[in-house]
Amino acid sequence: MYEPIRTKSVHTMAVAPGVPQRSREEELDIRLAGQLTALLTVTDELHALTECGAGRAALAGAADRIAAEVARLGGHHPLRAEPTGGGDPSRIPALRQRARTLAGNALAVATTRDDASAITLIEDQLALHDAADLATA
Repeated sequence: MYEPIRTKSVHTMAVAPGVPQRSREEELDIRLAGQLTALLTVTDELHALTECGAGRAALAGAADRIAAEVARLGGHHPLRAEPTGGGDPSRIPALRQRARTLAGNALAVATTRDDASAITLIEDQLALHDAADLATA
């Protein structure tokens, strides 16, 4: 009754011969590395704005751990700009909120990947920023 379709559908996705195809895991690695790099940038900025003390040392250690995790995921260390000193300390609460948002996004991707080391790192970052907020409140 119906004639079979003899041509390819226009809705079929064509794979270009020169375009590399990535797996879902590779895409998640790229996304997680991007989220962690953004978190690293905010952490470096917070480090530059924080006065001397335990909080500054904790931020420096956190930044180094994030950089190591990005290197593990991406195969190379992220580029880090040195934040300029003399920033406005009133930005610290907004930066901490931004850090928590970025850490939450990264946690969602790390959970999807089922990456225990990244999940632990991100949970530590969330705790660091929550403890700093409690200390300043």
